[in-house]
Amino acid sequence: MRYRSKAQMFGLPLLCVAVGPDMATQEMRGLARGIVAIGDIAIGYQALGGLAIGYYSTGGLSIGVHPQGGTVIQWPFM
Repeated sequence: MRYRSKAQMFGLPLLCVAVGPDMATQEMRGLARGIVAIGDIAIGYQALGGLAIGYYSTGGLSIGVHPQGGTVIQWPFM
């Protein structure tokens, strides 16, 4: 499943969803990049996914300022 909103901020879509494989682009995992990113791998201000990187991130492995999830890495390291 893939979705990118037409509305943008700072050159990124406001909402990007990428879940599961995409046979058209030969992607095995969905890579979502946006202000709000939801996907297998999510990168954005607010990220939700298996691997989530963002200011607010939630996922199996979360990296960010306010991470939540199974394994978290808080940046900057405190």
